[in-house]
Amino acid sequence: MMEEQKDVLVLAIESSCDETAAAVVKNGRTVLSNVISSQIALHTLYGGVVPEIASRKHIEKINQVIEAALSEAEITLSDVDAIGVTYGPGLVGALLVGVAEAKAIAYAAKKPLIGVHHIEGHIAANFIEHPELEPPFLSLVVSGGHTHLVYVKDYGKYEIIGRTRDDAAGEAFDKVARAIGLGYPGGPKIDKVSKEGNAQAISFPRAHVEGAAYDFSFSGVKSAVLNYINACKMKGEDYNQADVAASFQKAVTDVLVANAMHAVKEFKADKFVIAGGVAANSALRSAMRSACEEHEVRLYYPSLVYCTDNAAMIGVAAYYEYLAGTRHGWDLNAVPNLKLGERYE
Repeated sequence: MMEEQKDVLVLAIESSCDETAAAVVKNGRTVLSNVISSQIALHTLYGGVVPEIASRKHIEKINQVIEAALSEAEITLSDVDAIGVTYGPGLVGALLVGVAEAKAIAYAAKKPLIGVHHIEGHIAANFIEHPELEPPFLSLVVSGGHTHLVYVKDYGKYEIIGRTRDDAAGEAFDKVARAIGLGYPGGPKIDKVSKEGNAQAISFPRAHVEGAAYDFSFSGVKSAVLNYINACKMKGEDYNQADVAASFQKAVTDVLVANAMHAVKEFKADKFVIAGGVAANSALRSAMRSACEEHEVRLYYPSLVYCTDNAAMIGVAAYYEYLAGTRHGWDLNAVPNLKLGERYE
């Protein structure tokens, strides 16, 4: 008779930006708890994330969210098989809080420590609700700090085939939202107001990087929006906020979808995954859905709660690292500019 496989429980910690999060994940696919303490209201006062304030808030909240995650999962620390934690990329002070906490818990509870790459976490978020999804597949990771087109060869094995040359898509959303008076956080606010606007009203540029078919550039479209607003002000004319938002969103989405589908054809992919905070954008989801149907490709994306930063996705990525034998020592450090595919030595 075959021996029954023991469940693997991972306690995961995420603190790379302005969410303090902890989760318990079973066997890399089942989320037993996912606790998030968001700082959005706090940073809205300043029009964006203030790193020093974020770090202090993480220190204040981290024990509470971990206790809540264990309690919600109805387990104790002794039931956990490994501690997973985001160690990069992100804000260095914010990352350090999570890494120090994870090291302390792993040391005290005598559990293996597993450092997780934040972007790998975003991609892994798709495994939670799509049990049939397995590598290889192509993935577009779009967030405030990153815009990557990634070929996921296997669990934990990634090849970046395209990246942004300047602003990340989410960063451009935030800057444009601020310029047209919507404030922070830009992504959800532009998504909402765009629904009342005409996406064809203003023709903003779609940048293509010469010699790099899969790379992105969003600083041009951002500058074009700022120039358009300034030109209106100089002429003493009003502009339609919803039309600007919708036209800008369409320009960004068109480029994301075009590059993604170009990669789908070249790689003969039959599965495409979107991940990261901007994957919550309704216009991007809709445009991707249409494009994937046209190319006969299965599209996957996470629920909204797993698009933005959370610890459940880190627990999923940590589980596959755990199976692969990844273990980190007490010298694990925060790496704010960690590249995808890099490993902590």
